[in-house]
Amino acid sequence: MHTSTTPSDRMTLLDQQITQALTALAGSARLMERMAQYSLGLIGTQGDVLPSAHAVDREYRVMQALARTDLPVPPTVLYHAGSEVVGTPFYVMDRVEGRVFADSALPGMAPTERRAIYLAMAETLAQLHRVDWRAAGLQGFGREGAFFSRLLSRWTRQYRASVNDPVPAMERLADWLPAHIPAGADDGATSCLTHGDFRLENLMFHPQRPAVSAVLDWELATLGHPLCDLAYHCMAWHLPSGVLRGMADQPLAALGIPDERGTIARYCEQT
Repeated sequence: MHTSTTPSDRMTLLDQQITQALTALAGSARLMERMAQYSLGLIGTQGDVLPSAHAVDREYRVMQALARTDLPVPPTVLYHAGSEVVGTPFYVMDRVEGRVFADSALPGMAPTERRAIYLAMAETLAQLHRVDWRAAGLQGFGREGAFFSRLLSRWTRQYRASVNDPVPAMERLADWLPAHIPAGADDGATSCLTHGDFRLENLMFHPQRPAVSAVLDWELATLGHPLCDLAYHCMAWHLPSGVLRGMADQPLAALGIPDERGTIARYCEQT
């Protein structure tokens, strides 16, 4: 007689198997305490990805290091490099209670709260760039210096490897960008810890207050230049709604959202 199982049954069985495997891997009172008191998050790659597409080992390392600083990140529990448990390397982190926003206009909020949330983002980015990455144990997490030159070179190689025929506009851009790297930006003295994907939906906010509870998604973090993170964050003010959480066509003043200049000013005040 064949007995069918529901998706819920299969998920329950998977949860039990993962719990057993994690218990065996950790064998520690700390993990058992976490499992009893909190919901845990398990992060790993899904499906076939490029080797560097989601480097969970780097993500775990930087989050573990930042736990010793005042930057808000989810506490990590363990990292497992093998694939025998869940089919991929993974790490486990504590659950953080809070809110994640996918709409840059923050519908349903008062203008004063929207303003506070965007200013909190700028302050958190500045806080990240102030982290003493050497003291946090992140030596060797990335190469110091020549960040923009190396980044642009990589982008150009990736672009040219992905097209059959040159795209004139892209070729002009590939020539223009290296010639306009800000003076001194490739100096190793400017190196800091960078997030690589700092945007609204990669932040978790306090359940009631406009304060950042956790910075998430660290797989693109490296030692880079602070202007790279800041410029990426500011893209939202230049893109239309529906494109990478853009808001260039939104009535920012009416919504209470600071303009780009005000956001940059708040960031600079904190650095």
